[in-house]
Amino acid sequence: MKNTGKEYEHFVAELQQAILNAEDLTTQKNIKVEVNKKIVDNNGVERQFDIYWEYELGGLTYKTIIECKDYNSDISIEKIDALIGKIRDIPDLKGVFATKKGYQSGAQNKAEKNRIDLLIVREQNDSDWTDKDGTPLIKRMGINLLVCSPARIHKFEPFVNGAWLRANTTVDPTKPIQLNGFHNEIFIDDIGRGEKYSLHELADKLSPLDNKKFGVFHKEEKFTDAFIDHKGTRLKLDGYKIEYSLSEPINKPIEIDFSKELIGVIEYLQKGTKKSIFRNGIIKSTERPEAGPG
Repeated sequence: MKNTGKEYEHFVAELQQAILNAEDLTTQKNIKVEVNKKIVDNNGVERQFDIYWEYELGGLTYKTIIECKDYNSDISIEKIDALIGKIRDIPDLKGVFATKKGYQSGAQNKAEKNRIDLLIVREQNDSDWTDKDGTPLIKRMGINLLVCSPARIHKFEPFVNGAWLRANTTVDPTKPIQLNGFHNEIFIDDIGRGEKYSLHELADKLSPLDNKKFGVFHKEEKFTDAFIDHKGTRLKLDGYKIEYSLSEPINKPIEIDFSKELIGVIEYLQKGTKKSIFRNGIIKSTERPEAGPG
């Protein structure tokens, strides 16, 4: 299929829009990057530009265009000449050139003398995952996630103090007492140990018994001074029996691929810097590896 360059234009526009959105100065201005913008010059000739945006600052309007070329070879001086000719008769228009590969030396000199900024706008490569000293950066990370579930309570049998029950309530101690509710609605107030917790919290505290790591367990607990509370009902508790189970932890390996979050990279040739644009809106600015200080 023929390469029309349209896909590359939209790619460049997406990265530039992300950078503008991240700029503190322009955050509240809602600057919109346009593709295939047509502008009439001073001679009445309609000119087409691949990418365009404008904004106001200090009462002045700043206009910028980017000429995009999806070439596999370096840009020649003729392409820079053509851009200079297109913008010559449009006042206050800032010209920028973007390509994937690079620029011939004559093209760079011509662009610099005519205030044309040169960009290399591309997808990521291995150089984006090393720092300026060549030290590799983290590109992928493997994590073993160990998921441990709390104990599951199957049966909970409280032992209510019969003498206290007869002395403080009209409940018949010979009949079963029903406490119907969720585990986070039934509380044990262990005054003797200074602890109060729900059955839901008790499940988190239960541990393996009998030298077994997983399976079904039975436990009996006794109290010197404790109560069981449920929706306004408070009964003195001598202890409880409980049946619960512990499941084997789930080991789930996870790989985090940071490279999938990196949308693309813009290299600023005259400045010797580059910006990496990530999907979460983060823009990372670094020095280009081949560029020296200043």
